Amino acid sequence: MIRNQTKAGFTLIELMIVVAIIAIIASIAIPKLLSARLAANESAAIATLRSISSAQAQIQSSAAVDCDSDGGGEYAFLAELAGTIAMRIDDGAGSPTLGGATDTLNPSVLSSFFGNLTAQGFVTRSGYNYMVFLPGPGAAPVGITELLLGGGATGPNNTEILWCAYAWPTQVGQSGNRAFFVNQEGDLLQMNNRTVASQYSGVTLPAYSAAYSGAGTMNLPIASGAVGFDTNTWVPVQ
Repeated sequence: MIRNQTKAGFTLIELMIVVAIIAIIASIAIPKLLSARLAANESAAIATLRSISSAQAQIQSSAAVDCDSDGGGEYAFLAELAGTIAMRIDDGAGSPTLGGATDTLNPSVLSSFFGNLTAQGFVTRSGYNYMVFLPGPGAAPVGITELLLGGGATGPNNTEILWCAYAWPTQVGQSGNRAFFVNQEGDLLQMNNRTVASQYSGVTLPAYSAAYSGAGTMNLPIASGAVGFDTNTWVPVQ
């Protein structure tokens, strides 16, 4: 006897049910995955700023940078800390100039990755941008950014005692949300970065004075638990 065999398949309704279930699962899972990635990037940014803070303390205490030859160590830019570019040295008149090939920091106190500067003077890593500011020349410590080829007209006396750094997302909402700040005091601040008008994302970066209580100089109090000069509220990282 020959039996008529047919293969059972999904009906259109069954397929629609399967697709609907997959869509529901995806709608739950994808936001959770994104949230987990943002949290991981933000945690990495906090850890990186702590590493930069430690590196700054090391180079300052070693007096590897001493542009006025007074024996007082100065803080450094990222590429100097990473040992990928020559440190600033005394030009013979107590002012900074770019050192030579033998004036790189060896061993370095940061990964060489931090020598990969953008044209704007920041480094991008794991969804966040990082920038260090040092005081410029003159009695008033006004922050200046890192030069792509090294050097920089820093003020030696103020650079012995002041520096600050910021971290902000490469794309807010996609690579991270919060922005972070640290300076020579070692206390990390954060702000939620939600206000579009004063938001930091990608090449929209904070000014050196963003997390300070006023404009003009880096020796002002930081805006810990208060509104900074950028109109954002900065609070300690818990």
